[in-house]
Amino acid sequence: MSLSVGIDFGTSNSGVAIYDGKQVQILPIDQQNVQPEVIKSILYITKDFKTYIGQEAVALYYKHNVNRQRHFVKVWAGEIDFRGADMHYVRDIYVYVDELKPGRLLQFIKTALRTPGYLGTQIFERYYTLADLIAAYLSALKQRAERLLGDDIGHVTLGRPVKFCAEAADDQKAEDTLREAAYQAGFKAVDFAFEPAAAALYYEQSLPEPQNALIFDFGGGTLDLTIMRLGERGPKAQGGERQIYANGGIGIAGSDFDRAIIQTRLLPHFGQGKITHHPEIHELIQAVAGWMALPDLSTPLVRGYLEQAVRERKAPVQMKALQALIFNDLAFSFYNAVEAAKIALSSQGATTIQLKEKDLNLWELYTRVQFEADIRDHYQQIENILLETVAASGLEPEQIDVVVKTGGSSSIPLFSDMLGRVFGAERVKESNTFSSVTGGLAIKAYYAEKYP
Repeated sequence: MSLSVGIDFGTSNSGVAIYDGKQVQILPIDQQNVQPEVIKSILYITKDFKTYIGQEAVALYYKHNVNRQRHFVKVWAGEIDFRGADMHYVRDIYVYVDELKPGRLLQFIKTALRTPGYLGTQIFERYYTLADLIAAYLSALKQRAERLLGDDIGHVTLGRPVKFCAEAADDQKAEDTLREAAYQAGFKAVDFAFEPAAAALYYEQSLPEPQNALIFDFGGGTLDLTIMRLGERGPKAQGGERQIYANGGIGIAGSDFDRAIIQTRLLPHFGQGKITHHPEIHELIQAVAGWMALPDLSTPLVRGYLEQAVRERKAPVQMKALQALIFNDLAFSFYNAVEAAKIALSSQGATTIQLKEKDLNLWELYTRVQFEADIRDHYQQIENILLETVAASGLEPEQIDVVVKTGGSSSIPLFSDMLGRVFGAERVKESNTFSSVTGGLAIKAYYAEKYP
């Protein structure tokens, strides 16, 4: 008989767990990670179409790409058939391709589920749909889990945000794509649970008596809220059913804060405010905030733009830094430095954002006060959705016995202070930051099998 597991396929991190009716086991799915129970949601596809995930993907990407050589060749990409009035002509289209490019690194794959227009991407000679990309990641995750458990996994309960998208049709399409990917990855049965509801099940294991709980699940891609009754006993509770007062959510979280830091504080290091009347360079500077687009900008045309700016003494230091960022494959390292600074500000008042490589010497002092100012608009939206969800529950804030924080972004002091102000600091509790959703999904998977 095959096993049932819960998988938290997260924007930044993922995890796998199994439950036997008594105890949750979070699998050490990434032995190379500092916290083996957590694996980065990163996929690396090599030129021979081998796939790697987690720290293994990161290590291989660095080994293959940083400061590597490039060689661009002109490749036919198709043709344009133009017809108009009495004119008709066909023109061949060519693109420059780096024939030495060893692989493609992808992060935040889950975020694409929130983008209705995103269908997929070309990786070398193959086109990958979004379902293909997610399936590649889930398949590798499934294989690792099966090796650890020593048995086949047939059934999976996957977490999903309360809202992938605002429109119901787009939201359903996102779930359908995730389901298709799970089947493509080899699972025989697939079901879903809201991620904050799963975190609630995990937290409930420690409850001595019933409580009204608000789950504040704040990760890398979304904020998800559930207000529900926990700790009831009886057949329904055993079957996994709970009274849910309200659900809410918004597509704002850690990755949005990283972009805000880059746009507000770091773009001047790459020429923001110093380059005028050069729209093509201005676009390159703006692209820095979306690191995954940067490797595709390493073309002869872009190099020409930047080298010309340097020759003309137009912000030469910043243009060399931008060139190094793009052509030395430092975008991933840059983004990680920004994320590390954001995390550091959860426990200290100031930090530095640093990255020193050839032609790039980035150093920026960054304080918690600056960070809170940079995300103020996001903060207001999050507070609004929190209050709206409480109002929809029919409960007053004082009727909520506990607020359970989970997810990496829930550790940001600004949001802990918000919860304390609305509900009282004594009611705000922290669950397992990275594994409570995973554990709750395993519980849900167990009961889905036991009470189909």
